[in-house]
Amino acid sequence: VQLQASGGGLVQAGGSLRLSCTFSGRTFNSYTGSWFRQAPGKEREFVAATRRGGVPLYADSVKGRFTISRDNAKNTISLHMNSLKPEDTAVYYCAASQVVLSGTRDAANYNYWGQGTLVTVSS
Repeated sequence: VQLQASGGGLVQAGGSLRLSCTFSGRTFNSYTGSWFRQAPGKEREFVAATRRGGVPLYADSVKGRFTISRDNAKNTISLHMNSLKPEDTAVYYCAASQVVLSGTRDAANYNYWGQGTLVTVSS
């Protein structure tokens, strides 16, 4: 299984970016697809998750600003990020796993990871 993330970049505070992640090697529709991020000097943290047939999950820090979506036919997940803040600056990673709901927010439960894409939000 391979995940390929894209779409990071530099944006001013208040702006928007869209990240995409393509999943290959297995049938994606049985997997949970998620985004995590890691800022310099900090631990990797959960951002959002999309489960097959389930309600998307979001970290409190991004709720109302970020939207995660999935396209099973194209084996992709996307993260639409609006109203970006400097504190959103981080390397963003997509991840996939057949994780149970209770473990969705824990990076340790994910088998497959993309390479990371840098998002920089300037003030």
